[in-house]
Amino acid sequence: MIHGHGGNIYEVARRFDCRPSEIIDMSSNINPLGPPPGLLQHLKENLEAITRLPEVDAGSTVRRFAEFIGVESERLLAGNGTTQFIYAIPQVLESARVLIVGPTYTDYGDACRLQGVPHIFYMTKESEDFIPDIEAIEQDLQPADTIFICNPNNPTGTLIPAADLKSLCRCYPKKNFIIDESYLDFVPHAANETMVHAGLDNVIVLLSVSKIFKIPGLRTGFITGAAAGIEKFRTHLLPWSTNSLAQLAMDYIAEHKAMIQEFIDETRRYISSQRQQFCNTMEKTADLRIYNGQASFILLKLQGELSANDVWQKMAEDKILIRSCANVQGLSDRFIRISLKTPEANRLMASRLLAIDRGAEKSRGGLTALRMAS
Repeated sequence: MIHGHGGNIYEVARRFDCRPSEIIDMSSNINPLGPPPGLLQHLKENLEAITRLPEVDAGSTVRRFAEFIGVESERLLAGNGTTQFIYAIPQVLESARVLIVGPTYTDYGDACRLQGVPHIFYMTKESEDFIPDIEAIEQDLQPADTIFICNPNNPTGTLIPAADLKSLCRCYPKKNFIIDESYLDFVPHAANETMVHAGLDNVIVLLSVSKIFKIPGLRTGFITGAAAGIEKFRTHLLPWSTNSLAQLAMDYIAEHKAMIQEFIDETRRYISSQRQQFCNTMEKTADLRIYNGQASFILLKLQGELSANDVWQKMAEDKILIRSCANVQGLSDRFIRISLKTPEANRLMASRLLAIDRGAEKSRGGLTALRMAS
């Protein structure tokens, strides 16, 4: 297991001798507006559910959520977060060689290493704003039988249009394409970009509800695809892979479709507005390059002398947690990722980054003057 995920507020709290609740967590990519209205109250009112076993296969929850997203129930499985399925994929599909479109979420590679499956990367280029080149992906996927694509991608935020993905997957019907749509709900017009309804037998889609509904502690995720492909995962699924509260939460969400859609639309408008405000503020510094992504987070590159870990440390001292991308293959210790939160937190983040930048600039100026004097 790696220790480079965002959201490790407990480690930071121990290091700086404070309570986890005192930390502003801008490293974890969850909805700043969530959970949806009424969800927590619903769980509180049904807390006694933890005194009995959940439905062993989450069958009722799967049927409700399948109707919610418009697929047949035999094409859907619920699990202990999408992580459970990510780590099962190399084994279930009997992958011989995996291609990962990066730089991206580290668990895809970790899943391959855990199963002893060789994997290679197609790396997008910084000079091209990390936008994937479909023709280049085609060249690199030739020796692979399984391809991981996060769309929109974490941590770059880039989105491959569904039309391009469908065309790519159709051209290689004997290869398995794993499309991780964990952050697609944050994207405007997401219904036009999802691969859930692509109708392709070689496409498997990962659906996370933890991010958009701000319930990461419930560890809930889904996998969908052609019925025959999903059946392979069913035979590997452990009993009680979703807990009682997770099943209650998903039942509530599925039963309030109109309200949930309104909540998602509001989230998208909020994220778009806050991203624009943050980027406008950060344009004041030349020492940061901002990549305009499509999700609830923003990738930044440090142009000056500071490293990602330097900035992480300075932020943590102020009880602000960000994500250093130093351990993301294809990036470097010059990259950080921040997840948008409340307007107050976003303004504080921007002001602290500007202050760190000014401090670094002042330090460079002093060093330059010292060198000239000597």
